[in-house]
Amino acid sequence: MPQIDIMSLVGSAVPAPLRASGHLACWYVLADGEPCAGPFTSRASAVAHKTVRQRQFGRR
Repeated sequence: MPQIDIMSLVGSAVPAPLRASGHLACWYVLADGEPCAGPFTSRASAVAHKTVRQRQFGRR
């Protein structure tokens, strides 16, 4: 089973389209260290997606 984590990006690391719309931070869901979903504009959205991914792999 892959390790599912959340990574945050701030400042200039945030993708340009999000920065242009005023976002100073974003979050990605990672599977074994590789981005598998995102960018999300809220941590809550990333956590919700992480939960879905974990359930797909039978984790809590």
